[in-house]
Amino acid sequence: MEAHKKYHIKKNDTVMVIAGKDKGKSGKVLRVIPKKDGVIVEKLNMMKRHIKPSQTNRQGGILEKESPIHISNLMLICSKCTDPTRVGYKALDDDRKVRFCKKCNELIDA
Repeated sequence: MEAHKKYHIKKNDTVMVIAGKDKGKSGKVLRVIPKKDGVIVEKLNMMKRHIKPSQTNRQGGILEKESPIHISNLMLICSKCTDPTRVGYKALDDDRKVRFCKKCNELIDA
């Protein structure tokens, strides 16, 4: 069994896409999928699903929904300097491990 993975991106972070069809766009992280190293970002990487009519969905039709983007194609946007940045880690005095912006040294998980 695989150990729990730690990522530089977490739920509710604001991220920018640095590679792929949505390059340059940014949005809020809705979900992180550790098994696929994927992240679902609000209103990005939209895919169309053709749905048959069923008991729950009587109408059927074409549904647009977000699909996962690989975590390596995303960069965290710092809330202070509002730039895409790399993430560093440091331990505080109370033994908490927190993320910080490599550009402005501002704590992200304060």
